[in-house]
Amino acid sequence: MAPVTAQGPADPGIEVGPIDLAARVDEALHVQAVAFGLSQDEIDVRRHIVLRHLDHPQARALGALTPDGRLVGFVYGLPNDRAHWWSTVVEPYLRATGSDGWLDDSFVITELHVHPDHQQRGLGRALITTITDAVPQPRSILSAIDRDSPARVLYHALGYRDLARRVVFPSAPLPYAVMGAPLPLLRPPGRMDFRPPAPPG
Repeated sequence: MAPVTAQGPADPGIEVGPIDLAARVDEALHVQAVAFGLSQDEIDVRRHIVLRHLDHPQARALGALTPDGRLVGFVYGLPNDRAHWWSTVVEPYLRATGSDGWLDDSFVITELHVHPDHQQRGLGRALITTITDAVPQPRSILSAIDRDSPARVLYHALGYRDLARRVVFPSAPLPYAVMGAPLPLLRPPGRMDFRPPAPPG
């Protein structure tokens, strides 16, 4: 998979391409911590989870790298398995909406994060479209915090739709939405507006 140069004058020269995420897990978790507001205890727990996921032979990871090699964004995922913890949590919610078939033959976007200094410049879109373009599965699923956010705006623009909402993960303080999209993802024309929609009225 050849690197992709991200489009956007605010981030000249940033390339999206495959990385050894296990070797750069601490850099990636720093990006996630800043983007997502994680505590050190949460980072320590997630480090073990990420490394366990990356043991899967079909796990894929991409990074967004500055010209001097700094990691400013990353995405990773793997084919879904109904026996995996995430799948066992979301399955009852998807079954309730008649959407549990999405758990089969799907590529799960496990994590996608961009450092706040580089957000809303197309890096998230470049990361997720590049990784899903290279997988054999016909569709993709993911979970995102169930509220209006730039991430949810991006996912909807790429073709993801809500499969289940108000999904509660153990120990997570906020509910999530599970979203799914056929592959390849949509390519919206022109520059995308990553701002959440204004409230009515």
